[in-house]
Amino acid sequence: MSVPFVRSKVVENQQSLVIEKPFSGLSLNGKIQIPGDKSISHRALMLGALAQGETQIQGLLLGEDPRSTAECFRALGAEISPLNTELVTVQGIGLGNLLEPLDVLNAGNSGTTLRLMLGILASHSGSFFTVTGDSSLRSRPMSRVVKPLQEMGAKIWGRKDNSLAPLAVKGQQLTGIIYHSPIASAQVKSCILLAGLMAEGETTVIEPALSRDHSERMLQAFGAKLTVDPEQNSVTVFGGAKLQGQTVIVPGDISSAAFWLVAGAIVPGSELLVENVGVNPTRTGILEILEMMGADIQPENQRIVAGEPVADLRVKYSKLKSCEIAGNIIPRLIDEIPILAVAAVFAEGTTIIRNAEELRVKESDRLAVMASQLNKMGAKVTELPDGLEITGGTPLTGVELDSYTDHRIAMSLAIAALNAQGITTINRAEAAAISYPNFTSTLQEVCQSN
Repeated sequence: MSVPFVRSKVVENQQSLVIEKPFSGLSLNGKIQIPGDKSISHRALMLGALAQGETQIQGLLLGEDPRSTAECFRALGAEISPLNTELVTVQGIGLGNLLEPLDVLNAGNSGTTLRLMLGILASHSGSFFTVTGDSSLRSRPMSRVVKPLQEMGAKIWGRKDNSLAPLAVKGQQLTGIIYHSPIASAQVKSCILLAGLMAEGETTVIEPALSRDHSERMLQAFGAKLTVDPEQNSVTVFGGAKLQGQTVIVPGDISSAAFWLVAGAIVPGSELLVENVGVNPTRTGILEILEMMGADIQPENQRIVAGEPVADLRVKYSKLKSCEIAGNIIPRLIDEIPILAVAAVFAEGTTIIRNAEELRVKESDRLAVMASQLNKMGAKVTELPDGLEITGGTPLTGVELDSYTDHRIAMSLAIAALNAQGITTINRAEAAAISYPNFTSTLQEVCQSN
């Protein structure tokens, strides 16, 4: 029996992903259903818990990060059905009614869970909460949300001058502020808006560039009073909100689709149809950059689902060219930069990525890790203070790699391995389950020998 091209092995309770390119080469063909959007999944669970009545969520991402959100809000009093079916229900308890938990709230590996939850907890007057996460999350900066919350009157204590978890929160009556965020971050913006739901007066967040707007869309759907000024990159929420349970349909996550879009574009002979992809304009920077690089990606069946634009995306192999990735587009593709680095390795010319220093404080230092791991394979990647310089066209060789327990690193390296000669082993590949539980099985399904 022939050896499968993509397979897993477990050594000392850690999973490795092994990709072997056959002598005749690989191509990717088929239809792909991607997991639900992680950002929307988090927000649906949180707002469902804060709303009155029942919220029904279809297509929720059943990965580790949303499970962390669900566990936290169960501990705060919401009734959330098991995250193992197509339909998840949340019985909300209403704004201001969260219970004081008996134990520490654990956000696991999810920065979204911890940062957004801080805004909610800080505004629940009179209650005491303690929040933490895994070793990776405990090293990630929280001052970017703690400081504006303190300006609103929040009482938060933590390590390193209140900048690192574990963090303790004593809920207070907050006062609305006008906050000029130094970075374009949907997590920062969403945290402050959620705190503003029960704050006195108006709470406004002004960003230097447009970040993803899932919170604004969903808050309005749940009944919050909100105004958006796209010309000023500002959002205002009015205190005293009452949220009502809704039906939420979660589209496929474009961050997960990005792996297949790049794979289809760089592996000769490939054609993939990625179905039900959320194409919210604040998230489609990946499509704009791949178009600049010459990728053959065509949207089909474009539609609106529960207020979010959705399309099927067909990608075919094409010869890519280098480009510069910098400026205001970065917030709209920050999570996709690791896989764009892989695309750049197979593009003609030198690709420059700048203004992406935010990647140094993700689940890993994604700039350093992508540079080191791709260079191990033979790529020409130079690490910059705020990005990468990648000279494409160098053949890759299969070697032993490490995901650094970062889900996007694990999947990006797997796509790079499809074009590497020999056998590539990616250690700690189980990290992919954080956002894409079925990544390995999907890769096995679409790989075909030439």
